[in-house]
Amino acid sequence: MLAILLEVAGTTSMKLSDGFSRLTPSVLIFIFYSLSFIFLSLSLKRLELGFAYAVWSGLGTLLVALIGILFFYEPFTFIKSISLILIIIGVVGMHA
Repeated sequence: MLAILLEVAGTTSMKLSDGFSRLTPSVLIFIFYSLSFIFLSLSLKRLELGFAYAVWSGLGTLLVALIGILFFYEPFTFIKSISLILIIIGVVGMHA
């Protein structure tokens, strides 16, 4: 879960960096992504590669999409909602 949350923080920092024009969010991108990869690597000691990556990328995508909608006022369309549901189904399917 830490790997996912740190990846989401890194992606959010990327948005806040405004194309690397703001120093603090720009630095945070590298810190958060580095820590995310460290925790993802540690999780691979106990989890299958395919499942771990599906959860990391899938839930990360879901959370980033929700942050975009809730905090950056990105549009929430029918297609977007179906796509997010399919991501959840895909992550659950990787565990089966």
